[in-house]
Amino acid sequence: MPDNSVTLVGNVTRDPELRFTNTGQPTASFGLAVNRRWQNRQTQEWEEATSFFDIVCWREMAENVSESLTRGARVVVCGRLEQRSWETPDGDRRSKVEVIADEVGPSLRWATAQVTKNERRAPGEGGGRGARTAPPPRNEEPQSGGYGFDEEPF
Repeated sequence: MPDNSVTLVGNVTRDPELRFTNTGQPTASFGLAVNRRWQNRQTQEWEEATSFFDIVCWREMAENVSESLTRGARVVVCGRLEQRSWETPDGDRRSKVEVIADEVGPSLRWATAQVTKNERRAPGEGGGRGARTAPPPRNEEPQSGGYGFDEEPF
């Protein structure tokens, strides 16, 4: 089965917009510009093209992205492509392809970053900001992978 995954490195074109679904799930979206530069072999001139993508984040990542990213930031986005369709008020059908992010992080090629870890939420715990809790109680037997329940895998 083909894998639908994409990794993009680019600059944030608009500040992330945080919204909440009817059920209270946070979602954030932002634009990403990916530049490509190459040398034309015939003219020896440098040429450039820019592609624009809409990035969508969900749950805790949506809140973290909205608090961390601003326009102009250089980021790495890993995710999957998903097509969304809708009908306009005039009855026209529209569709677009978005990147549903699995991971978003700063690009450290030309910048430094300071990472602050959030406390984990308990499984099934939702609800917007301020709903973070302490990690679950420590289990004496480690999970698969050799990590305890209260340990991060990095």
